[in-house]
Amino acid sequence: MLHRPHRCVHPVRVSRTLFGLGRGAAPYVLLGALAACLAAVPAFASPPSVSSERAQAAQVLTEINGLNGNLDKADELLNLANLRLATVRHDIVQNRHALRVAKHNLARSRQSIAKRLVSLYTSPQASSTLELILGAKSLNDILNQLDNANRVSSLDSQVVGQVIVLEASVKQHAHALAVEQRQVTSLVAQRRQQQRAIEVRLGERRRLLSSLNGQIAQLVHEQQVAQMISEQRARELAGESDAGGTVVGASADTPEGAAIVPPSNYTGVVSIALGYQGVPYVWGGASPDGFDCSGLVMYSYAQVGVSLPHSSYAMWNYGVAIPKDQLEPGDIVFFDGLGHVGIYIGGGLFVDAPHTGTVVQVSSLDSGWYADTYVGARRIL
Repeated sequence: MLHRPHRCVHPVRVSRTLFGLGRGAAPYVLLGALAACLAAVPAFASPPSVSSERAQAAQVLTEINGLNGNLDKADELLNLANLRLATVRHDIVQNRHALRVAKHNLARSRQSIAKRLVSLYTSPQASSTLELILGAKSLNDILNQLDNANRVSSLDSQVVGQVIVLEASVKQHAHALAVEQRQVTSLVAQRRQQQRAIEVRLGERRRLLSSLNGQIAQLVHEQQVAQMISEQRARELAGESDAGGTVVGASADTPEGAAIVPPSNYTGVVSIALGYQGVPYVWGGASPDGFDCSGLVMYSYAQVGVSLPHSSYAMWNYGVAIPKDQLEPGDIVFFDGLGHVGIYIGGGLFVDAPHTGTVVQVSSLDSGWYADTYVGARRIL
């Protein structure tokens, strides 16, 4: 990935002498003195403390993966509860409208019946049953008029009865919906509480994993330094070191021509970079609001007083090359033809900002794409 170049002020060059000693100093004497101060440290592979920390980190990572799955389920259950609540609320709105319509129809029906009754019993043509009989032209006419009046009255009564039943049904439905709304609202609150509990637990596990990764990096660094001192002491005792040798640039050569690469002076940058785990990837980002890969490296080193360019390609020109089997915490690792960069933290792990849609995280040099596209590493001195 190509990043925008960043103007580099006071870049750290490789002309600094080993451990800050002058050209005529004897760095091996310093290493020998350090070794003498420490007890004889045997070469070792992985101390129990590192192994136990890694085992605990693996267990915590398993818990985190499980919690992520539980959180996904909790999210979907909350979505389902919210969907049900929305449906109930919609039904309540519809039911209230139906209740208003029923009450309106009942009022109109009652008014209609009242008007008909008034018309039936106060009409000049039939102010009473007697007048109805006297005004009729025949017996059939009398029966027909009486039957029609009774039918109208019976029909009106049925309409009123139906409206009253409908109104009672709507009210009953409203009560049922109110009960259901309380139940679903309680369910939503419960789902949210479960979701928050998982999020709290997940946050705790992530913080613990971050702490464990930092401890692992520190332990691995201490292991590498102790091993380096032990090996150097062994060489001195065998007469392989040259106390009068001079240091030129960033490394020194023994009489046999073997390059001695000084240890990293910026292991503290590891804890800084790890502190930004979870910060989202932002193209061109170089702040805690968002990082791209070179932005994370540049910003982390800036916190320890080292100015690097905002470009993975340009960073390759800084420091000295480090073989993969000699990596130390703080070394800058490069991938994908220098298109991607991260900070080594020890134990085959490094911290980086991978790509859009991800966050600052810990990755492995030996996994998939990273193993296939690994280019090399540089150590800032």
